[in-house]
Amino acid sequence: MISHAAFAFGRPVSRRTALGLLAAPTLVPAARAQSRPLRSIVFVQPSPSAINSYAVQVGIGEGYFREEGLSVRSEAVNGSGPVLQALASGQAQFGRPGPAPVLRARARGADVVFLYNGLPQSSFGILVRQNSAYRTPDQLRGKVIGVGTADGAEVGFARAILNDLGMQEPRDYRFIPVGDGGPAVAGFLRGDIEAYVGATADAAILNHRGMAVRDITPDKYQTFFGNGFAAMRDFIDGNPQVIEGFGRSLVRATRFSNDPANREKVLRHLAVANPQELEDRAFANALLDAVLLKSQPHDPAKGWGYQEPEHWGAWHRSMVESRELDAPLPDLSAAYTNRFVEAWNRR
Repeated sequence: MISHAAFAFGRPVSRRTALGLLAAPTLVPAARAQSRPLRSIVFVQPSPSAINSYAVQVGIGEGYFREEGLSVRSEAVNGSGPVLQALASGQAQFGRPGPAPVLRARARGADVVFLYNGLPQSSFGILVRQNSAYRTPDQLRGKVIGVGTADGAEVGFARAILNDLGMQEPRDYRFIPVGDGGPAVAGFLRGDIEAYVGATADAAILNHRGMAVRDITPDKYQTFFGNGFAAMRDFIDGNPQVIEGFGRSLVRATRFSNDPANREKVLRHLAVANPQELEDRAFANALLDAVLLKSQPHDPAKGWGYQEPEHWGAWHRSMVESRELDAPLPDLSAAYTNRFVEAWNRR
């Protein structure tokens, strides 16, 4: 029977996927078991993809969270909006939303804080069919653009670019939700959309399924970083040791995953979390390579998870200019913190 939690955060996932996600947190070598009781933690991700949340799944599989006294259960929802709802309602302690939904939530009064930049390199792209005539986003004026969900992080990313080009919705373009990855193929084939705003995984899925696409996102927008790890401020303030342990586990898992010698072990951990995603091993390897590349920090000396204030400023300005935010936030620095980065990265 599927756990009720698979429904509480958003639309239900498949039985097989849900069972795979819920099975992940248990087995580690007995020598690593903690003598003290483990603190139960729920982590919610914006899709069922284990690869996109590889650091959590590898941290579970390698026992890093348990060594920090944490028992982490992973749940999947459909987009950043439900991730933030789960955090605000107390159904989850950590989530992996995008920066634009976080800023929108803060504008509504939710004191959610971005803790760890999981994708410093832009994780989204404006994708068009390989054989199309489109070369730059401004050529999409008057067109319909597909997105995964209406309130997903990809929407804020695309609006930032199009607004910078003087394009406003619905005057100059229109977004329609068509689903993630595979369903976008049907959108292209039916002619419903001329472009699709996709994440790294979406581009890989489209190309893998025979819908050759290319990214027309200008290079200047690579600082529009993607999803990261977030929590509510009251939970952070009340549980600093949990924050340190959770982030330290992410860093250890990230280092482990970036070592080619560990690739097969990483894939085994990901297969526990989502068996379907790992059925095509060639595709899984290609997607993991792409995600690991997007996870690399702009300045490694600052550590894994570090957040550049100027990159947050770029997101904020763009959202104000595109009217995603009715007014500038009174204190942008309250939306994120680098307070724990040094402790996480200390060897």
